[in-house]
Amino acid sequence: MSKAKVDIEFNKNEDTLKLAVSNYQRKLETIMLGGGQKRLDKLKEKGKLSARERIDYLVDENSFFEIGAFAAYKMYKDHGGAPAAGVVTGLAKIGNKTCIVVANDATVKAGAWFPMTGKKNLRAQEIAMENRLPIIYLVDSAGVYLPMQNEIFPDKEHFGRIFRNNAKISSMGIPQIAAIMGSCVAGGAYLPIMSDESIIVEGTGSIFLAGPYLVKAAIGETVDKETLGGAATQTEISGVCDYKVKTDEEALDKIKSLMSQIGEHPRSGIDRAKSLPSQHDVNDIMGIFPHDAAKPYDTVEILKRLVDDSKLTFYKEDYGKTIITAYARIDGWSVGIVANSRLVTKNAKGEMQFGGVIYSDSADKATRFIMNCNQKKIPLIFFHDVSGFMVGKRSEHGGIIKDGAKMVNAVSNSTVPKISVVMGNSYGAGNYAMCGKAYDPRLIVAWPTAKIAVMGGTQAAKVMTQIEVSSLKKRGEELNEDAEKEIFNRIKEKYDNETTAYYAASQLWVDAIIDPRETRQFISQALEACDHAPVEKFNVGVIQT
Repeated sequence: MSKAKVDIEFNKNEDTLKLAVSNYQRKLETIMLGGGQKRLDKLKEKGKLSARERIDYLVDENSFFEIGAFAAYKMYKDHGGAPAAGVVTGLAKIGNKTCIVVANDATVKAGAWFPMTGKKNLRAQEIAMENRLPIIYLVDSAGVYLPMQNEIFPDKEHFGRIFRNNAKISSMGIPQIAAIMGSCVAGGAYLPIMSDESIIVEGTGSIFLAGPYLVKAAIGETVDKETLGGAATQTEISGVCDYKVKTDEEALDKIKSLMSQIGEHPRSGIDRAKSLPSQHDVNDIMGIFPHDAAKPYDTVEILKRLVDDSKLTFYKEDYGKTIITAYARIDGWSVGIVANSRLVTKNAKGEMQFGGVIYSDSADKATRFIMNCNQKKIPLIFFHDVSGFMVGKRSEHGGIIKDGAKMVNAVSNSTVPKISVVMGNSYGAGNYAMCGKAYDPRLIVAWPTAKIAVMGGTQAAKVMTQIEVSSLKKRGEELNEDAEKEIFNRIKEKYDNETTAYYAASQLWVDAIIDPRETRQFISQALEACDHAPVEKFNVGVIQT
């Protein structure tokens, strides 16, 4: 290919990915407004900071990595929507100590809990438990969103699980600090009080199992909010809360003070050396990654823009070429990289192997590499652009199911930290083998170009169209070509919408969508969080040979 043609392709890729990033940033800006400017203004009239202002004041500058910003994206339209699921969560540092922050957004239905609010809070607690990070709750919530109580209240992964986790986190010796900065009602009252220490703001903070209206309805007693559960009541009479403060800022300062006195716990033992910059410009990623998901590209060139000194030590470089396995450092952290190659290659037998597909030899190589990394206490970073495992007679006769199962087994039983970055496709069992959400990555993020589904939209639409057409024909309905095409297009459009990075993020299948150029920074921050938890002994279980 001529240099001019390469440059044109690079520029086209760059323009397409920059546009995708710009679109993502615009969506994020809208989400960050929460319930809208009018409701933000009302908070200010009450002397309160917004959820995001509270976080900005509390955490060290530029240390906040938001988790779940797109949770509930385009959901609950019949209820007015719930931007960011009505709660802001993320990794942060307070006084240079890494922690998890959870802040209710009172501009979204008074901070009420939608089903996705519960799921997002549980994810924040899960990250805190896995990485043994202190967790800070900035509470300002009206409690369960009653019109949807059946979807948030009773099940195992619903609202009550949060308080169960409070108890578990405490038993693990992980500090929990809660600031009551607004309403804290009913079951929601347990969260701050099951934390290790609680702070309440005078005038705006209140905590009770039943508010004045419910008390009147239940027992006929008339009582105002402050007398029932205001700051004075809960610190001077009941002793429910530990600290009384006058303003949001004073509450946040108190948290900073408490965090400054927390001692150190055993670390993971992950190796970290001096950080070295890449030898290549990270911005090149925008031109290397193709605008057309079907086009091949060199994943190694992307990795070189992310790792220290652009240096990769390849494991079994000439075997199982559709998966890249390599040791490297990212911002000084020692890592083992498992990445899908999208180049078309030939194996030792001269057989063609298509990029993005996991073959038996690729799965075998990846399994061995994953086990090596566990043995050497090296965290694993997975880069997804996978169509799935190879199918067909030759693959089945070669034992692709067995080899795929070995890789899934190794991923499942890994005890070193696992971090996943979904760059492009993440389809079918390939998603599982590459450590998708079901396989407990400590953190998983997506580029705006990511697609997560059981298979691609076109393939899925073809299969489902055939099934629907066959069913209609059995009922005696004859369809012409245009009618079949209409069915195909309808199914494909729906399927395509449900495979996007935004849909995945709305369901919390990924923790965040990130600018590809920020991948190195994200991985380093994630590994710093992971470093707080000791690595357990690795036991892979039974792997068939």
